[in-house]
Amino acid sequence: MAKGKFPLEKLQSIQTPFYYYDTELLRQTLRTINEEASRHEGFVVHYAVKANANPKLLRIIREAGMGADCVSGGEIEASVKAGFPASKIVFAGVGKSDWEINIGIDNDIFCFNVESIPELEVINELAASKGRVARIAFRLNPNVGAHTHANITTGLAENKFGIDMNDMLTVIAEAEKMKNVKFVGLHFHIGSQILDMGDFEALCNRVNELQDLLDKHRIRVEHINVGGGLGIDYAHPNRLPIPDFKDYFDTYAKKLKLRNGQTLHFELGRAVVAQCGSLITRTLYIKNGAVKKFAIVDAGFTDLIRPALYQAYHKIENICSEEPTETYDVVGPICESTDVFAKQIDLNCTKRGDLLAIRSAGAYGEIMASQYNCRRLPIGYLSDEI
Repeated sequence: MAKGKFPLEKLQSIQTPFYYYDTELLRQTLRTINEEASRHEGFVVHYAVKANANPKLLRIIREAGMGADCVSGGEIEASVKAGFPASKIVFAGVGKSDWEINIGIDNDIFCFNVESIPELEVINELAASKGRVARIAFRLNPNVGAHTHANITTGLAENKFGIDMNDMLTVIAEAEKMKNVKFVGLHFHIGSQILDMGDFEALCNRVNELQDLLDKHRIRVEHINVGGGLGIDYAHPNRLPIPDFKDYFDTYAKKLKLRNGQTLHFELGRAVVAQCGSLITRTLYIKNGAVKKFAIVDAGFTDLIRPALYQAYHKIENICSEEPTETYDVVGPICESTDVFAKQIDLNCTKRGDLLAIRSAGAYGEIMASQYNCRRLPIGYLSDEI
């Protein structure tokens, strides 16, 4: 069984469960993103902070020159603290509170991605009270489906996100009447963990249609933001640690018809950080049930909720054992039947004290941890600091 590379002796001394981040892989991923994006004029990449807001990771991502895509006031604060320039921060979200909007205005962020006329009115009002003009883009719902889990699709008419594309001209006209907002762009996002480039092509076709309509009304858009959504290979983190950014950016370069001077913005999250992170957990007990064998570990869905929430697959490796494989259900200690990481998987023969690495957990892992059952939050450690 091919395994990832882990400094086992160092990890053995750390209290489990914890997150381990391979910073060499993260930096290699960031270099690949920059290399592939820079091949196309006007491509701008923002990191989706919701994927992982570990302050040490944020600083590495900021050092690579990326902007920040935020969905809360707290994420704006975390991004500013990590050193992201306000001129590279965008703020999305269907339910922005007044205090969050004020943080964006006070920091003079690059853009608010606005999802309704009532939100537009509040931003205009709050900006007026401060004597400011807030830059805004309208998030349009393109009614484009994505081949992914139903809970992480965002671009269908039935989803809560965005403004109906048929209302595009109406909302732009409303913005142009207001003195304290400036319309600068259009924003789209169709979902997450997308591996079929055809989904992104469909989005490009829809954006092209909408831009043609804007041309007829002589409305110029400075920026197009197509969100993120690029997925990773959860099944083969060792063989395919870096997503196919070339194919991703090339798809937009070939299929999206940008106007002269337009910039194209991306909001990549999972694709940036998922593969560099693993949840390290210690085996507490091996329990022989009536029909199966359980590896009971000290991590639970409080530490990594994706398998319980989305029935998501994560490759699991016993990094302490090279013995022949046996079949286990890997389960946690939470008093819930859904606290299961995997069922009927093969692991090298596992015993009490062995460390298991739950792979591809750098995105939506540590950031979604909770203290249910009064459990401690997991700590994140970087490979270059242990």
